[in-house]
Amino acid sequence: MVGKENENLQQSVMLIWIRTWQLGVKSLLLHPMRSMLTVLGIFIGVASVIWLMAIGEGISLKAQEQIESLGANNIIVRTLKPANPDMATLGRRSVPVFGLKRDDYERIQATIPTISAHMPVREIRRTFANGANECDGRLVGTTPLYASMSQIEMDRGSFLTDMDMREAKPHCILSAAVAERLFPSEDPIGKTIRIQGNDRGDTGFPYQIIGVTKPRGATAGIGGSFAGQDFTNDVYIPISTLWNRMRDLVMIRKSGNFEGELVELSQMTLQVANRKDVKETAEIVKTTLERTHRGKEDFAVVVPLELLEQAETTRIMFNIFMGLIAAISLLVGGIGIMNIMLATVTERTREIGIRRALGAKRGDIIRQFLVETIVLSVVGGAVGVLVGLSCKPVTIFAMGVIKSQMPEMIRALPPIVQDIRPMIVPLSIPLAFFISVVIGVVFGLYPAYRAAAMDPIEALRHE
Repeated sequence: MVGKENENLQQSVMLIWIRTWQLGVKSLLLHPMRSMLTVLGIFIGVASVIWLMAIGEGISLKAQEQIESLGANNIIVRTLKPANPDMATLGRRSVPVFGLKRDDYERIQATIPTISAHMPVREIRRTFANGANECDGRLVGTTPLYASMSQIEMDRGSFLTDMDMREAKPHCILSAAVAERLFPSEDPIGKTIRIQGNDRGDTGFPYQIIGVTKPRGATAGIGGSFAGQDFTNDVYIPISTLWNRMRDLVMIRKSGNFEGELVELSQMTLQVANRKDVKETAEIVKTTLERTHRGKEDFAVVVPLELLEQAETTRIMFNIFMGLIAAISLLVGGIGIMNIMLATVTERTREIGIRRALGAKRGDIIRQFLVETIVLSVVGGAVGVLVGLSCKPVTIFAMGVIKSQMPEMIRALPPIVQDIRPMIVPLSIPLAFFISVVIGVVFGLYPAYRAAAMDPIEALRHE
């Protein structure tokens, strides 16, 4: 008998809620334009939360990809030109002497046991020629490890080998852009190019082409200590060959005059086997170089792992900041719901009085108005989520249109913005939807309680 009564009670409660929802939806449909405008505020708020967080995530991930291309287990030591370098007299010229030395490289690889791989690099600006075809670019003297450490992929042929290093062979590898300019209509593999020497009139030695690389994106610039590296116009040769043929003195033409500089190494990349040893090893490297360079600020130690950690922290802070900005739109949408519902309460005063006179309790009135606000916020949140999910294709389409119509404006933007690919943050979808419903309930409480608090007699007298 008790079980039957409980079942009847549950059915009655369910029936009351079903009728309340039906009445709420019907009331909203009686004023479609007003309901649509109220939904619009919530929809814009939810969509903006998802969009802004997706754009922020896309920019952050692009920055992290550029840093990761430097290698999370790597330590990069670069030569910097100080404000007042030492000078050396060569013949009739005095040239500045600065940067990393071969002795630095040998000392570090011999004395720091946590270093599992190491690679010296010497970079020089040169002109490359194949008959009448010429192009300026960066000549990079390095070792076979350069391909893996710098994430260089081969399109044709092969990269440098240990034999090329040992025998200082005149072999070279062209980047895709250099190969296209010097050999526009033929396969460069097996052919030769000439690399200009220090003197503009010096056509240089011939180098046999053994490989062509795939196009490689530029790396990020890190403040003033590590400039972004562009691999577009590179030619790679064994560093032993560079040292034998070109030595350390580099002559540069500036304003019609030749200026020289004496540099042994442009960079050395050190790889640590265990990631947890990277920071400690970097400190040892820095201390070792500071002792031998005696206070000269002619080198910089860059640790991509630290940059990745900083980028991750920045990404989290950026997403929170973007989410807070978008949440303001949701707050505005909630205020819009409250305004509409307060106006609705005033407009439906007589209806409320009639319902109270027929036996409706305050709880019934509160439920009715809360149901209406929840319906508005749920519909707005659902539409906002659907529009938010279109962020990536819409952004890519919009950027394509802008690139075709206003290419100058796009070229003026940073590369990270030019290639932006929004990434939907999975948490943003349930979070934005949940907040929209909560805002609907919170901002609907006051109008609902105000409606329930009306005196039935006064409400019936309302015209």
